[in-house]
Amino acid sequence: MKIKPLADRVLVLPAKAEEKVGGIIIPDTAKEKPQRGKVVAVGEGTKDEKMILKKGDEVLYGKYSGTELESDGEKYLMMRQSDILAVVED
Repeated sequence: MKIKPLADRVLVLPAKAEEKVGGIIIPDTAKEKPQRGKVVAVGEGTKDEKMILKKGDEVLYGKYSGTELESDGEKYLMMRQSDILAVVED
C-alpha cells in the first residue's frame, strides 16, 4: 500500500529502538520510544505553510508526536510538519 500525506503532513519511519545496552537485552516494554526517523513521504504543504521537508530527510521529533500507522508490517508515524523539531545534517 502506498501512503501519500495531504497538506502539511509528513510520513516518518522511526529509527529502531535500542535492543541491547552494554550486553543487557532490553525487553520491548522497557524500550524508549525513538525520537528520530527518516521522512518517507511528504504532502504538498498549505497556502500558508510551504513544505520544507523532503523525502529522505533524517529528522528529530517530539516524544509523543504523530499518529502511529502500520503498512506492510512496518510501523510509521504521520505528523504535521510543525511537529518536526529539527533536520539532522551529516
